[in-house]
Amino acid sequence: MTQRILAIGDLHLGRRPSRLPEDLDSGQRLGPSASWHASVEAAIDGQADAVLLAGDVVEDRDDLYEAYPDLAAGVERLAKHGITVLGIAGNHDGEVLPRLADSLPDFHLLGRGGRWEVRTIGGVEIVGWSFPGALCTANPLEAGLPPRSGNRPRLGLLHCDRDQLGSRYAPVRSAELQAADTDAWLLGHIHRPDPLSGERPAGYLGSAVGLDPGDAGARGPWWIRVQGPGAVSAEHVPLAPLRWESITVDLDDLTEIDAVHGRVLENLRALHERRARTGCRAVAVGCRLVFTGRPARDLHLEARLGPAGIHSLREQIDGTIYFIEALRIQTDPAIDLEQLAAGTDPVGLVAQRLLLLRRPEGDPERAALLRRARPKLESTLEQRTYWDLGSRELSDTEVAATLERAARQALDHLLSQRPETTDP
Repeated sequence: MTQRILAIGDLHLGRRPSRLPEDLDSGQRLGPSASWHASVEAAIDGQADAVLLAGDVVEDRDDLYEAYPDLAAGVERLAKHGITVLGIAGNHDGEVLPRLADSLPDFHLLGRGGRWEVRTIGGVEIVGWSFPGALCTANPLEAGLPPRSGNRPRLGLLHCDRDQLGSRYAPVRSAELQAADTDAWLLGHIHRPDPLSGERPAGYLGSAVGLDPGDAGARGPWWIRVQGPGAVSAEHVPLAPLRWESITVDLDDLTEIDAVHGRVLENLRALHERRARTGCRAVAVGCRLVFTGRPARDLHLEARLGPAGIHSLREQIDGTIYFIEALRIQTDPAIDLEQLAAGTDPVGLVAQRLLLLRRPEGDPERAALLRRARPKLESTLEQRTYWDLGSRELSDTEVAATLERAARQALDHLLSQRPETTDP
């Protein structure tokens, strides 16, 4: 008989997604709490035999009292429908989740204290290990798994740092996961989900909801179907209420600034259609726009697409709200940038810098440029109006975007002083 199990990755109850506009900033409607309750309903509607939680169920011990009502309500509702709830503790909740489990009789914590533990549900063994605290530099697999009971199918549940030797968060090797006696591995800790494909799925479940723009793409739980030893399949359920996406908007041949809005809307509607085909149920989608192409040089995109312009855009499609989280202008002037870079005058030097910034991540000359520029950028407040960083350290992407914006502005100014320059 097939067993249906709903597996949920990092929930982080108590945490609120970052970078949300004030009018949408509702952790209850868009954050982990909403994703958890949607997952509970999916488990009930799908007649799950069990729900598995792969650690970091709670953000940290300071969120104990905020997270408890949500976790308790979901566990109690699942228990009323005969659905078993098993979980493990991760590095965020290694101290607090055991306390919560002790107060919830229908929540079963596996592997308490960093020791492997097995529990059987409908003939399927769930073997799990919990963080004994906030840190664990030991490899949980070195001690070996408990022996399998007979020919029962077995799922491994582990919160760990895969292939990161020296990590403080339970480092394991992929080869060790492959060699272990399980029919699947359901992992927590990394927020980007793995494909979990093949006859023996093994990988990260990903976060239950996108907690910041870095968690781009589909988020939600997984249906795990177990038909027997060596017969396990996984299907992602993208039901997170909040989603983050990056959209490239081509501004080639654009001559009117008012037309930018129309091109953005075209891309948003195309994104919505793609999402609808995958079954995504997001209430809100935060979009990071990347403008490319060669628009007319006199449009002054930087000045006219700031917070008072395209940043304030809201588009509602079939009940889903699309908003602009950030934008990056990566357009080329309506001239040949390579040709300009061949010169040795100020225009040529700026064009060379722009081309350098466009090189792939990891390019040593580009990396050196970013290292030199970062301290100066972080000592000013100008870029914070663009990225809304607060006290957070600038990433390479943000440093490159700020430098590129300044270089384009300088190039536009220099070219405006050269009336002999004509568009090709």
